Amino acid sequence: MARRTYVPPIKTQGIKTKLVECILEQIDFEITGKWIEPFMGSGVVGFNLRPKIAIFADKNPHIINFYNGINNGEITAQKVKIFLEEEGKKLLEQGEPYYYNIRNRFNKYGNPLDFLFLNRSCFNGLVRFNGGGKFNTPFGRKPDRFRKAYITKIFNQVKYVEVCIGQYDWIFIARDFRKTISEATPDDVIYCDPPYIGRNTNYFDIWTEKDEYDLYNLLSNFKGKFILSTWYKNKYRENEYINKLWKEFNVITRNHFYHIGGKERNRNPMIEAFILNFEPNNIKKQDKESQNITISLF
Repeated sequence: MARRTYVPPIKTQGIKTKLVECILEQIDFEITGKWIEPFMGSGVVGFNLRPKIAIFADKNPHIINFYNGINNGEITAQKVKIFLEEEGKKLLEQGEPYYYNIRNRFNKYGNPLDFLFLNRSCFNGLVRFNGGGKFNTPFGRKPDRFRKAYITKIFNQVKYVEVCIGQYDWIFIARDFRKTISEATPDDVIYCDPPYIGRNTNYFDIWTEKDEYDLYNLLSNFKGKFILSTWYKNKYRENEYINKLWKEFNVITRNHFYHIGGKERNRNPMIEAFILNFEPNNIKKQDKESQNITISLF
């Protein structure tokens, strides 16, 4: 029986909600060190794994500020509920202009609760910032977004994180992936979910070829275990960096459908790749001559 997948309160592009089970199937071993996510994003994988010790890092400070707010008690599920009830009522009364009032307020002061509000009421849930670091996603055209049931859902998502933080030693820190990975030890397990190279995914800043090479060099020299999420191919093209950089490792593929496109014709299936530097779970040891094992899990 598949486990229940918990959805985080902050959603990001490429969230791995539907792929969590596949990823966690590979972690059938004891983690003696830390669970490390240099690209936290939504945090959905680590939040479902619930490791005893974890470092959730991201270059986007707004994601980290939100979870640090929960960590230090400034943000609670009850405070979130009250905030969204009050702001949701104003959004319903004033409509689209109020969304942009909140967006301007957030870009000026960076309030984590405003970030949550925008994340849940912007167009298609896109977390997008311009070159000046300002949140610039437009309104999602739903003034009645924050209905009672929806607020209760978010309340429960925040409460789940509250409980986990109370039970485990989790650290949230805003910093570049290079520093996070370089400080990892052989006992640690690293899960990387970077922006996808060649996919025009500008969430907070641009992911370049240099970034991809730096990530490859860091993970290649890492003495512990790692899992990397990236894209394998879609119906138009393949990820050239799979063969250019990552082919020496084990590769698991799985079909996945993204719902980010504004128009249905732009929403296409993608074959995801999970790259591991250890033997994948449930794989027969039958191809010792090839270092690259690709398994289709369609």
